Amino acid sequence: MISSFHLFTLPNLPSLALVDSFTSSGAMGQTVVVILILCSVLAWSAMVFKHREFHRIASQNKSFLSAFRDEGHPLALFLKQQRFPYSPSYKLYLRSCQSAARTLGIAEADIGDLVNGTRSHQLLTSAQLQIIRESAERELADQVLLMERDMTILATTTTIAPFLGLLGTVWGVMDAFNGMAVTGAPTLSTVAPGISAALLTTVVGLLVAIPTVVGYNFLSVMLRNETVGMDNFVQELVGEFHHAYVREA
Repeated sequence: MISSFHLFTLPNLPSLALVDSFTSSGAMGQTVVVILILCSVLAWSAMVFKHREFHRIASQNKSFLSAFRDEGHPLALFLKQQRFPYSPSYKLYLRSCQSAARTLGIAEADIGDLVNGTRSHQLLTSAQLQIIRESAERELADQVLLMERDMTILATTTTIAPFLGLLGTVWGVMDAFNGMAVTGAPTLSTVAPGISAALLTTVVGLLVAIPTVVGYNFLSVMLRNETVGMDNFVQELVGEFHHAYVREA
């Protein structure tokens, strides 16, 4: 019995088509593609870096909040000098404690006596408590700005990548029609390669923009979660200071 075998030819792979379009495109189109690839590398680097940074921040904030809530006094953790270097919440706590020490008119070295009760208990007025709150809120704003650093790279890439791709396409189509006018052969076979090469920049622009938009939105959610958590901690911290140092008349 004779078996019949059918030979199947592999379809053109998209990657090979992109390479062919790149090599057949003009200098403008190739320049745009190279710029878009560089933007993609920069955007992916920023996404990986920010994801690691936000993950580290979330972990340290969680550890700090757990340690803070285990203490019975708002200044106790400050006295122990336990460090959480990657926690923005800890940094605004540190700023608030320093502000409280200045407002109470005591040196940081004497805070232990105040916490342990060997120093006369001092009270805060509502105005002085507001000063501590404002100090914490200023530090919160500073920390949010630091966390937002490099996010502009992603926002810019998502904005300019499609427009760069469109620019390369329009330029390439103009070149294709100009070439058709010069050769005087207005046929599909003469204009199709040029248009195909021109559309390459739009494809690359979308390939750069789409994952960057997804990454930017994902990181924005992480940033918002940490910002809301820090804002809630400011309210909690001020409440602890109010409970410890403010006596209503």
